[in-house]
Amino acid sequence: MCGIAGILNFDPRRPADSGLLARMTGALAHRGPDDEGFHRDGPVGLGHRRLSIIDLSGGAQPMSNEDGSVWISFNGEVFNHEDLRRELEAAGHRFKSRSDTEAIVHLYEEHGTGCAERLVGQFAFAIWDGRRRRLFLARDHVGIKPLYYRLEPDRLLFASELKAILEDEAVERDLDREAFLDYLTYRYVPAPRTIFRGVQKLPAGRWLLWEDGRVRIERFWRPPVGELGPASAASEEECARHLEDFLREAVRSQLMSDVPLGAFLSGGIDSSIIVGLMAGLVDRPVKTFTIGFREEDFSELPHARAVAAMHRTEHRELVVEPESVDLLPRIVRQLDEPFADPSAIPTYHVCKMAREHVTVCLSGDGGDEGFAGYRRYRWALKHGRFDALPKALRRGLSGAISRLLPGGRWAAAARRIALDPASRYADLTGYLGGPGLLSLLSPDLAEAARRRTDFALVREAWAAAEASGADPLTRLQSVDLETYLPDDILVKTDRMSMMSSLEVRVPFLDHRVLEYALSIPSAWRMGKRILKRAFGRLLPPHLLERPKTGFGVPLKHWFRGDWRGYARDILLGPRARGRGLLDPARVGALLDAQLEARSGATARVYTLVVFEEWCRQHLDRAPCSSPAKP
Repeated sequence: MCGIAGILNFDPRRPADSGLLARMTGALAHRGPDDEGFHRDGPVGLGHRRLSIIDLSGGAQPMSNEDGSVWISFNGEVFNHEDLRRELEAAGHRFKSRSDTEAIVHLYEEHGTGCAERLVGQFAFAIWDGRRRRLFLARDHVGIKPLYYRLEPDRLLFASELKAILEDEAVERDLDREAFLDYLTYRYVPAPRTIFRGVQKLPAGRWLLWEDGRVRIERFWRPPVGELGPASAASEEECARHLEDFLREAVRSQLMSDVPLGAFLSGGIDSSIIVGLMAGLVDRPVKTFTIGFREEDFSELPHARAVAAMHRTEHRELVVEPESVDLLPRIVRQLDEPFADPSAIPTYHVCKMAREHVTVCLSGDGGDEGFAGYRRYRWALKHGRFDALPKALRRGLSGAISRLLPGGRWAAAARRIALDPASRYADLTGYLGGPGLLSLLSPDLAEAARRRTDFALVREAWAAAEASGADPLTRLQSVDLETYLPDDILVKTDRMSMMSSLEVRVPFLDHRVLEYALSIPSAWRMGKRILKRAFGRLLPPHLLERPKTGFGVPLKHWFRGDWRGYARDILLGPRARGRGLLDPARVGALLDAQLEARSGATARVYTLVVFEEWCRQHLDRAPCSSPAKP
C-alpha cells in the first residue's frame, strides 16, 4: 500500500504550494517508507509515498501515460491489472512498467470516469488530466482504502489520511458537533463526515470529479441487495461449488507480490478458509500470524494452532499482556479521528508482528458481512417475528416481560420487541442512542441531540435495502456493508497495518465474491452455512460448530487494573470538564458502573477515554507535525 496527497488551486495562475505538498506527503511516510515522488503542473500538485510490492524497480509514482498528459497517484492494488493490460495493449496503449498503477492510467484514457468500475482490487487514486484540465478521485467498491478531501472556495486538498490535510495550518480544527454525536453513537465517525468541519471522506464506491470549476460526486457501485443473481436458481451444492471457484480465484489473484507474503490466522472460520486456500495455491508453507491474551475467554490461540497444524503453516503467535496506557495515545494519533473499536489494539500487535517477517498479509475481514456470520443477525430476525403485531401491543408485551424479568439478557430482549427494525438492529449492534446518549451530554449538547433522528445512519441504510426489495437478512447485511464495514472494520485494518507499513488484502471483499454471496438464498447464507459447505474440508471438524467470537479485548480487566487511575484522571480532569461537552457527574457515575461490571459500561468508558485523548492531541495543541514511526 501507499499514501497519496494533492493540491488543486482553481485559479490556473496560482501554482501549487510545493512546501505544503511536501509536508502533506511526508505525513504519510508510514504508508510508504520505500520511496517518495511528486508531480507539479501549475495549479496542481500530486504527492506519493510508496510501499513497494509489485515491480520494485519500475513502479515509481506519480506515474504518467505515454505523452505525460495524464498523471496518477495511486494507493492500493489492482488484481485484474494483467487482464486489463492485455486489453489496453490490444487497443494501442504502450506500457513502460509491470506496475498495476499504469493500467489505471491507460484505462482512464479509454473509459474516463468509467474506469473505476472496471477495476478489481482495493484502491484510492487521483488522476490529473492535463489535456482536459480536470482532477478525478476514486475510492474502491467497498471502502478498503481511505480518501479524505477538503473543498474550499478556491482550492481542493486530498490525501489518504486526515493528518496530511492538517499539515496545512490554514485548515481550522473546528470540532463538528454532529460528528461528535455520531462518534458517541457508533464509536466511529461515519462517512462522509469527519470529526472536523470542512474536511470530508469520499464514501466507498464513489468517484469525485473536478472540472470547469465544479465538483461532482457519483456512486459507481453498491452492494446488489434485492437483486436476483446467478445463485438464485442454483441448488445449494451448485452454489457451494461456484462460491469455491469465486473465492479461490480471489485468493489466487491476491497472491501477486514481489515481496514476502503471509496471512492473519485468528482461529475463526474466515481466516482459516483463506489460509487453507493459500496453502493449496503456493508451493511453500504459508506464514501465519496469531495473537492471544492471558485471559482464556479472549484467546483463540488453540484454534489457530489447530488450523496451522492442519495446513502445515510456518506459524507465529504472540500473547498480548495487559496493555500499558502508553500505547493508546499512539493508536489514537495514527487513527486521526476518535475511533473506539478496542480491537484496534490486537490488530496493531498482529500487524507489527507480521511486518517483521512479511510485507503483505491476507485477512479474513468481510466474511461475517458477506455470509451473515454475526450472531446479532439471528437475534434481529427472532425479534422481527413480533413486527406483524400492532405497535401498541408490542409495547405492552415488552413492558410486561420487562416487569417480570427486570434485569439481564431477557429484559434487554423484551425491550427490543417494542423497537422498530432499524432501532432494534442498532441496539443489538451496541450503538448508543436515546436516553443512553443524552445522559452523557452537557445540557446544551443534549438539547441538540434531542433534535436528531436517532440512528439516522442505520435508518437510511435500512430504508434503502427495504425499498430495493431485499429480504430481512439481506437488509441487516446491507446496513453493515454500508456503515460498520467501511467505517469501522476497514478503517481499523488500514490504519493499524499502515502504522507498521504492512499491506493487508481481503479476498472476501473482492466485489465479485460479495456480489455472488448476496445472490445466494438467505437461508444458505445465514451463519455461514454455505461457507462451511463449500470449505468444510479445509477446517478442523471442531471449528465448523464453534460459535462465532469477535476479536475481543479484555478491557474490563484493564480498566480495573493498570488503566483505572488513567481513565478517571483523563475523564474527570480540568481539561475534560472545561470542554463543556459531557456531564462530569454522569461520567463519574459511568466510571463507577464500569468498576461494578454493569452491562455496556466498559465500552462507553473506552469511547470517552479515546475521545478525550484525541482532544488532547488535536484540540489542545497547535497543529501537529507528522507522528513518529513506532
